[in-house]
Amino acid sequence: MQTEPARPRHRDPGRRARILQAAAELAARRGFHAIALADIGAEAGIVGSGIYRHFDSKTAILIALLDRGMDRLQNRATEIAATATDDRQALSALVRDHIKVAIEDRTILAVYHREVHNLPEDDRRRLRRGQRLYVEEWVHVLAPLRRDLADAELRLAVHAAVGAIQSTLFYRAGLSDERLGDLLDTMAHACLGVDPAPIETISELKVTNS
Repeated sequence: MQTEPARPRHRDPGRRARILQAAAELAARRGFHAIALADIGAEAGIVGSGIYRHFDSKTAILIALLDRGMDRLQNRATEIAATATDDRQALSALVRDHIKVAIEDRTILAVYHREVHNLPEDDRRRLRRGQRLYVEEWVHVLAPLRRDLADAELRLAVHAAVGAIQSTLFYRAGLSDERLGDLLDTMAHACLGVDPAPIETISELKVTNS
């Protein structure tokens, strides 16, 4: 009797995304090194051993999680730089996109800040390099708007603005997402010393309730 050849197993991309989301939420609450693969599997609704179909270690999950967050910021920054009609519009779009990520993907950014130093050296350097390139996107569009600032001062202003936005990662103000977004927008632009571009000229900040 002839048997049919076994069908190859296909990895479910939705399952991979669930694993990453579960890892982010657990790590944000407890710290990445305090959780086990079994914890991540239970949070994602997956048998712990099933995780190995997508990741070969807990460190691999952390790397993939942080890569996803950095890629999201960099890809959108590149898109903004390519499509904005002027530097002020581009700067406000960068500010508002970072606010959107800080509110909607708070857990991933929080994990990055807490855990990046625990990565293998090569991965840590790669992510830090990506972070520096992302900051340079901001500096590039800020420089023509703040010709009174030296290079080091431009970078300080950008870091101050990003820091103001990311203050929400570790402090829950109890504000609605809309109000929080409005305040962070005002504060970040104040750090940069540039008036915000009108909302109607760029993508409006849209956030979902956390």
